[in-house]
Amino acid sequence: MSGMTTPAAVLVDAAAYAVAVETAKKAAAAYYATGESALDDDAYDRMARGIAAYEEAHPGEVSADSPSGKVAGGAAVGDVPHTVPMLSLDNVFGGDEFTTWAASVERRIGRPVECWNVEAKLDGLAVAARYEDGGLVRLITRGDGLAGEDVSHATGMIAGLPDRLAEPVTLEVRGEVLMTTEQFERANTLRTGHGGTPFANPRGAAAGSVRAKDRPYRVEMTFFAYAALPLATTGPELAAALTGDSHGEVLARVAALGVHTTAATAAPPRTVTDADAVRARVEEIAALRPELPFGIDGIVIKADAAADQLAAGSGSRAPRWAIAWKLPAVEKVTRLLDVEWNVGRTGTIAPRAVLEPVVIDGSTVAYATLHNPNDITRRDLRIGDQVMVYKAGDIIPRVEAPVAHLRTGEEKAVVFPEVCPQCGSDIDTTEQRWRCVRGRNCHLVASVSYAAGRDQFDIEGLGATRVVQLVDSGLVGDIGDLFSLTREQILGLDRMGETSTDNLLAAIGRAKGRPLSRVLAALGVRGTGRSMSRRIARHFASMDVLCAADEEAMRRVEGIGTEKARAIVAELADLAELIGKLRAAGVNMTEPGATPPSDDPSAAEGSPGAVGAEVPAEEGPLSGMTVVVTGSMTGPLEKLSRNGMNELIERAGGKSSSGVSKRTSLLVAGGNAGSKREKAEQLGIRIASPDEFAELIAEFLAAEADATVTADAADTGADAMAG
Repeated sequence: MSGMTTPAAVLVDAAAYAVAVETAKKAAAAYYATGESALDDDAYDRMARGIAAYEEAHPGEVSADSPSGKVAGGAAVGDVPHTVPMLSLDNVFGGDEFTTWAASVERRIGRPVECWNVEAKLDGLAVAARYEDGGLVRLITRGDGLAGEDVSHATGMIAGLPDRLAEPVTLEVRGEVLMTTEQFERANTLRTGHGGTPFANPRGAAAGSVRAKDRPYRVEMTFFAYAALPLATTGPELAAALTGDSHGEVLARVAALGVHTTAATAAPPRTVTDADAVRARVEEIAALRPELPFGIDGIVIKADAAADQLAAGSGSRAPRWAIAWKLPAVEKVTRLLDVEWNVGRTGTIAPRAVLEPVVIDGSTVAYATLHNPNDITRRDLRIGDQVMVYKAGDIIPRVEAPVAHLRTGEEKAVVFPEVCPQCGSDIDTTEQRWRCVRGRNCHLVASVSYAAGRDQFDIEGLGATRVVQLVDSGLVGDIGDLFSLTREQILGLDRMGETSTDNLLAAIGRAKGRPLSRVLAALGVRGTGRSMSRRIARHFASMDVLCAADEEAMRRVEGIGTEKARAIVAELADLAELIGKLRAAGVNMTEPGATPPSDDPSAAEGSPGAVGAEVPAEEGPLSGMTVVVTGSMTGPLEKLSRNGMNELIERAGGKSSSGVSKRTSLLVAGGNAGSKREKAEQLGIRIASPDEFAELIAEFLAAEADATVTADAADTGADAMAG
């Protein structure tokens, strides 16, 4: 992150400069008035830097409409004067720029900054809330920094901004009004339910809703304070505190009065003493970005001490003691070119947006999820729309909404399929997610190929071509039929000789011994996936215990809520016949090293779920650790896929994760580890090579192997006695 810089737009002449100024002026006006700008944040930043660079090279050509040096880009809105100018912040885009800026602050005050306050930069609408004798009397937008718009009518819709403070004090609290992810979804449901077009993004939704006076519905927003200052009649004791305390102490005082601050969130403000610590905290907050329930577009760094702020002073646009470290954009505007309809292995018909490729957060995005047909209708998406696309962390890109005011009239309605795109059968449209009426049989080849894949049953030699042969010949009607195939049946297939037949039968035989988690993944239970399949298998330990679980028992698995529990229980009931078929064919139905829930009667010694109980995962060598794997594995781990490594981590008591953050305990870094290793080094996270990791868990692997041998021997003895 330290090297990231947003490049400036190149303006080659006065004509290009004039166009850029006019574009920036319109974009700023739309952004600060309704939140619906034709430019995304990244594009606006590049244009603003280009304008500033041109003006520096041509000081005699600066336009009066230029956004440079102006609060809110010169987009003045409102006529209520601010008691103290409500300024914007200057930006830096990486560690080198921050270091240069911090040095300039220290030169200005003539000494090292006592400490820095580092906090998330919330992506909302800046407002000032005035309290008199503890009561909220006025709410004002930032406007042009000198005067703003009175939006007091919106106060009843804003959580975190109480009508009355805990004490009868007089002061002004400044902060951001925003919508959380949950509030944004509810607001769009209300808006479209009243015939309106959906909001493009949470910031636009908050900006528009704060100003709206005549809507037939009310939406909820949230306020977070970032500053407070005395008013004319503020008592001397509080006035002294607000002007003489550090920034952190002022926010603590505000929070004690009952106003929301970010102190109670996952990314609270923190004071640090030097530039290296600032960088580390920036990395920590950036890593938390995908998990936060609200949008952030950067991190704000301020001189914490009031004396340092006073000595540094302020300019006409921004304070000289604070800066915004901007993060890469996670939302961009691009064009919706088409909608594809894909059929999943369970028969689910899923729409996917085909986009004009756009770079978001460092990667090129050409496709995005659209969830379901109802989502397309609710958002009023049309082919040819300019759409807001959102991406954060490892989340799959999704289309938020069309930017409706950019429509030209040439956009076309999305055409929904009338029959299944895969097989031509009817479509069940009774639920939000449409499904082919043939269900799994619609995509039998895909579902069998998936089940035979490396991270499921791992049946070597059973690729898609061979699966097509088996399905077309009538030998395989579901994945259970794979385990009852005979040598004669396989030899009867085209291009299957004795050696390849014997190899395939041997691979199918080995597949019977895969752990329960792999069996669950192969079944393709909706709402699970590989990671959740491992979690469920470790929790219930055996298929018998799992299939007997009700919704309440299913909810005890980490990450499973009410709706998902209901769906999993229902689907397992639907799969009972297939599970029985797999069991009868000799497929393993237990998870090595796991024990069933202690409140389940089948957890008693000797039950199917007790196999391997002497090596419980929660007591493994990785207990309590979050482990990330990157790069290519070598040595004893060379043949393990990424999913296999994750299985191993979780069997050993750890939690596997795909991204490095401050919560990561260990990074297993193989060849070509790349950026994850760099990030782990910056955060001081322990790093192990594949060989070192194998040595770390060697005793666990040996104990697990012994347990497996013991269980196999017991099964063999039982078979002998039965014979």
